[in-house]
Amino acid sequence: MTTDTSKVTIHMVASLDGFIEKKDRSISWMETSDSYAKGVADVDVEAFLKTIDCYVMGSRTYELALKLGWVYGDTPTFVLTHRDLPVVRETVEFYSGDLNKLVNNRLKPNYRNIWLIGGAMLAKDFIRLQLADDIRLTIIPIILGDGTLFFDYIGQEQVLHLKDVTAYKNGLVELWYEIKKE
Repeated sequence: MTTDTSKVTIHMVASLDGFIEKKDRSISWMETSDSYAKGVADVDVEAFLKTIDCYVMGSRTYELALKLGWVYGDTPTFVLTHRDLPVVRETVEFYSGDLNKLVNNRLKPNYRNIWLIGGAMLAKDFIRLQLADDIRLTIIPIILGDGTLFFDYIGQEQVLHLKDVTAYKNGLVELWYEIKKE
């Protein structure tokens, strides 16, 4: 594969006011009982997950995924950390080096659909270094008022292009943006 056909997508789920977790790091608020009659039905999650070739996540997201139950199957997963964490799957690799080298020398040459699925600091680093191509932000119908922001003090302006908007029957809204490169 070539880097021309590979894409890095930042995926995040957030409250309407931009928080990705509460102050106590809980995410129980992500369940919704809302409904929206004009929304589309939920996507076939299993079929969609099969389109993702590789995951990238931070160590806290990895620990949370282990605690909640590993949903990433045998898809190659790169956990970015300096900590010594347990390896629970053969498809998980830990990395603590240069992000440009990871993306351009290891990920893009080998994977077409790369998803960065957590956390906020990592997403900001990928945007600052111009390593991400898209942002897919799912908004949950709740205002938290406090917690960890998806984007806080990113330190630079970034122009985006809206590729798609999807409103779901359960009240979630997904915004899909292309990150404009300089």
